[in-house]
Amino acid sequence: MRREDNQLPDGGVVRKLWIGEVPLYRDHLLRLDPDSRHTRFGAGVADEFIRGYAEKVSAFDVVLHGFFMDGTLRGVGELRRTGTVFAREAEAAFSIEKPWQSHGVGTELLERTLLAARNRGVRALSMHCLTGNLRMQQLARKFDADLHFDFGDVVGEVDPPRSTPLSLMREWVVDGHGFASALFDAQSRLLKTASA
Repeated sequence: MRREDNQLPDGGVVRKLWIGEVPLYRDHLLRLDPDSRHTRFGAGVADEFIRGYAEKVSAFDVVLHGFFMDGTLRGVGELRRTGTVFAREAEAAFSIEKPWQSHGVGTELLERTLLAARNRGVRALSMHCLTGNLRMQQLARKFDADLHFDFGDVVGEVDPPRSTPLSLMREWVVDGHGFASALFDAQSRLLKTASA
């Protein structure tokens, strides 16, 4: 349960990413500064690693929610099942470009990720982060996650409640608005390309 509301920066939009938007995810990960890359992946990673990682995103095992600012993807919450497509366990990971950190973006992305996990029958959601990643630890605490240390990492276990007709409808409504926003963003990108 969310403990406090954070307001997104003016003009910011959070919505689900669709399969055709994987290149936006890749470009976002490539823009991360070295510290943000290290906290996202647990180590410094090269551009080639990021390109390969983004190519493996599948519509069946990964749900991505993105924070867009002026039509550019600036933050992502990732829900990835561990094991098979029908596994009851999943991992959540977050990446936010430095200028948009500490502005409520992580809170909004985690809220959407928890809703997606709940509606997909995930019973245990883990969030791995380095011990020095205080932002992630604070974010997990906002949602009443119990944290424990495991081989130098902090693992936040969140047990999302089961889906209900209301939670399913909430995701459908949010996705409908998100899809309309995605179409608008795609049209804006096409118009910019055509005028250049």
